[in-house]
Amino acid sequence: MNESDERAARALERLLIVMRRLRDPKSGCPWDVAQDFQSIAPYTIEEAYEVAEAIAVVNRGGEPGSLEGELGDLLFQVVFHAQMGSEKQWFDFASVANAIANKLTGRHPHVFGEAPTGSTRELNKAWEDHKARERAAKGEAHSELADVPLALPALARGAKLGKRAGRVGFDWPDATGVRAKIEEELAEIDELPAGDARRAEELGDLLFATANWARHQGIDPEEALRLANAKFERRFRAMEKIASERGLLLEKLTAEAWDGLWNEVKAAEKVA
Repeated sequence: MNESDERAARALERLLIVMRRLRDPKSGCPWDVAQDFQSIAPYTIEEAYEVAEAIAVVNRGGEPGSLEGELGDLLFQVVFHAQMGSEKQWFDFASVANAIANKLTGRHPHVFGEAPTGSTRELNKAWEDHKARERAAKGEAHSELADVPLALPALARGAKLGKRAGRVGFDWPDATGVRAKIEEELAEIDELPAGDARRAEELGDLLFATANWARHQGIDPEEALRLANAKFERRFRAMEKIASERGLLLEKLTAEAWDGLWNEVKAAEKVA
């Protein structure tokens, strides 16, 4: 074990001790003691999103320390769940870590075994084939769509479902075919009268097609929408600032005034 591994082992041991103390029924934190898997799950999801946000900040030249902090928060979530599992004698942190280590070595025979390395495409296929064998060994019903988590954001899940179906040939041949499907779904929405409940279903079909159009272009639709949200928020806050500096009331602005502010902010971004 090298020095870095030793530091990591000591830090992890300290974190596990802190977690056990927090959950101690007699001397721990009442809030931490009161939690269970279900109550903690939303925090786990939230922390995962905050890691993704911190990565985006770092990619834009932001402070790497923010990512370090968010990774720590996410690690704490794993330790929290492992501690609760230990209390129920279901599993503990060691069994969780060993399980993922065993899974990774089993799914990487080209690294830990004698299998040839192959191309990225071949490695991806081998990975999925190994996962399918694992499901079969557990007696799980076979489906190409197995293990696509329901908890995934709907846009990301739509793209993943499309990718899985595409592995056995149920897919558009290229992005052009998906674009045509988007046009078709738009037309179907336009044909329905306002207020028709079926418009929600058709809009869902449109979003599904859009997610898979992104997939065919090598774009992560969830990340693309996250960036669009951030851009909208940045520009809207800039408009609010300009309006405040000019003594303008937002609720009194006309559509034309809003357009003018929006274009002004966009132009300023291009100059910057």
